[in-house]
Amino acid sequence: MTSEDNSPIFKGEPVSLKYAHVENERRFLIRKAIAKSDGARRLYIRDRYLIGTRLRLRRVEESGLPTVYKLGQKIRFNDGSLSKNAHTTIYLSEEEFDLLAHVAANELEKVRWVNPIGNLSLSIDEFGGRLAGLVLAEVDLGSTDSLPSAFPIELNDEVTNDDRFTGGTLAMTTTKELTSILNSFHIR
Repeated sequence: MTSEDNSPIFKGEPVSLKYAHVENERRFLIRKAIAKSDGARRLYIRDRYLIGTRLRLRRVEESGLPTVYKLGQKIRFNDGSLSKNAHTTIYLSEEEFDLLAHVAANELEKVRWVNPIGNLSLSIDEFGGRLAGLVLAEVDLGSTDSLPSAFPIELNDEVTNDDRFTGGTLAMTTTKELTSILNSFHIR
């Protein structure tokens, strides 16, 4: 549900999209190793989901490039789907990041492989730490709502609308909980 100006609704109130980017993503569990294309970018990402907020502190490292520091917020559209979010990002200096890094947070780490697929973007996230073994694919659909008929990898179980696979929830998930979840998908 959106307001008359097509903005998302949060806690019954319309939220302005003036500074937000609308994401339209679908998420899938990946069961087998993925061959990365030669053009894939490799990012190391460490996320901190600030407890009691909708805020995510992110550190992104990519070989040969300066480290990127971000403060982000995602607000879901109230249409029952987790695929569409209003995403706002503020870029931070390292000092600003370090200051905010003292706020209590749940953390996760992953290696992200970013592959361009025509006019779409495919990201493969290989999680580390207590989430090791979890591999998710995210496809940014842009303004379209469906995947192309020919896709370069086998997309297994779609988990777009499964809240257990959102970053904020995964940041709180234990190894034991993840094993149980993956077993329900017959993975592991």
